[in-house]
Amino acid sequence: MVATKAFSFPRSHFIGFDHVWSEIERLSNMTENKLYPPHNVVKKDETNFSIELALAGYSQDQLTVEVKEGILVVTGGKEGDIEREYLHRGISAKKFTRTFRLSEHVVVDGADFIDGLLVIDLRVEVPEEKRPRSIPIGNQLLTEAK
Repeated sequence: MVATKAFSFPRSHFIGFDHVWSEIERLSNMTENKLYPPHNVVKKDETNFSIELALAGYSQDQLTVEVKEGILVVTGGKEGDIEREYLHRGISAKKFTRTFRLSEHVVVDGADFIDGLLVIDLRVEVPEEKRPRSIPIGNQLLTEAK
C-alpha cells in the first residue's frame, strides 16, 4: 500500500503551526484499531463535558488515565487472560491506547468506572485574563474638554 498525503495545502504559508499540521495528519491516519474503544463526548453545560468509553470486559485495575502535554491518554488491557475455550468471542479484551487532544484550558476533574463505562469529567477553565470583560462607557473626554 502506498502512503498518500491527505492534504496538498502549502504549509509554507503557515509559520508556527507545525503542531496543527501534525494533529491533522495524526487524525487522517487513524485506523479502525485506533478508534477502539467506542466513546461518547457529552456536553453537560457550557464549561463541563465528559468522555464515556465503553469498556465491558475490563476491570478498573486494568485501566489508566493520564494527561501529558495536553493529551488525555487512556490505556487498558489484560496481561494474562484466563485460558478459556471460546465458541464466540465478541467482547474484546485486547490492549488499547486511546488519545484525546485537549484544548489548553481544559482540565480533567476525575474519572469513574461504573458498569463497564469509564467516564472522564472535563471542565473548561479559562483564566481571568482571557475572559471577556466589560468596558465602562463614560464621558471623561467631554469632562476634560470643558
